[in-house]
Amino acid sequence: MSALAASTARYRHGMEPFATVLVRRMFATWHDAAISIVCLAFVIWLLPKLIGWAFLDAVWSAPNATPCIGGAGACWAVITARWRLIIFGLYPFDQHWRSGLACLAVVVVVVLSCVPALWRPVRLSLLWLGGFLTFYFLMRGGVFGLSLVGTERWGGMALTLFIFTAVAVLGMPMAIILALGRQSELPAIRWLAGLLIDTVRALPLLTVLFTAAVILPFALPDWLIGDKLYRVIYAFALFFACAQAEIIRGGLQAIHAGQLEAAKALGLGYWHRTWHIVLPQAFRNSLPATINQFVITFKETSIVIIIGFFEVLASGHAAYGTGDWTSAYAEVYVFIALIYFAFVFSLSRYGAHLEKRMRLGHD
Repeated sequence: MSALAASTARYRHGMEPFATVLVRRMFATWHDAAISIVCLAFVIWLLPKLIGWAFLDAVWSAPNATPCIGGAGACWAVITARWRLIIFGLYPFDQHWRSGLACLAVVVVVVLSCVPALWRPVRLSLLWLGGFLTFYFLMRGGVFGLSLVGTERWGGMALTLFIFTAVAVLGMPMAIILALGRQSELPAIRWLAGLLIDTVRALPLLTVLFTAAVILPFALPDWLIGDKLYRVIYAFALFFACAQAEIIRGGLQAIHAGQLEAAKALGLGYWHRTWHIVLPQAFRNSLPATINQFVITFKETSIVIIIGFFEVLASGHAAYGTGDWTSAYAEVYVFIALIYFAFVFSLSRYGAHLEKRMRLGHD
């Protein structure tokens, strides 16, 4: 074992401080030391300028962009003036509380999904289905005295979260069916599932969404066309399901064959074996990769801007593209990037925690 690997192992077992391991990694050889010194010098040069631009010289609040003209710092006043447009899009102003509660419901569902006690197919399914229905009825209204708001007025971060949750709720059951179909003992089912998975995964997501939004209406009867948003969500869910099916299939292949043979010897039928033995272990084996797939899916929701949806990126463009805020585009995109970063980084760190937990053999 090399000295670097040994020090890393000692750090993981709590025998050596993190700072010592970090210094040893950065200066292990002369070229590592040279690269580290150059990078540190660049950070030392950049950090004061970045702090000055983002905090010390920034304009935090203003009724218009006039105080920002000619300034050396960031114009965060565009966020304080236009944050509602970025978060809620074209949703009615007096109903923003509904959109805010709907977004909060999605965040609560994601947080609760990280609780180990809920890592059961039925519990997770009910959690996500309940969260999605709560989000949908809060946004759409028409029940419990809430005014009806059509999907054409949905936008901003709320629309991004709606697409994400809808894709997860619709795509996960399809992924399970496709994964089980690809593992089926019936050749026809196995071949058809494999053909669908390989075909969809071979296509770019943008092509799939563009086909659903623009081309599919020409091939369908009028009564089957439906809303453009829902067509895109169904296509996105199919794309997600085909990718997730391969992840679940990897979890299925990790299950020891002796367990299935023992279940058959006990006289358990296919559905009992699948529901009580196969799927719980498959989900556990594929959970870190599944979280990574959710991270990818959340980031890919930004693609819908190309086919005309007013999601968070389009809302950000409208926030600085109208009025006198045109010079504050960088601040708007930094704000949107921080929203994506907060969600994606949290999930990715949790995925790393799960991988470490499973290496240690915890449930």
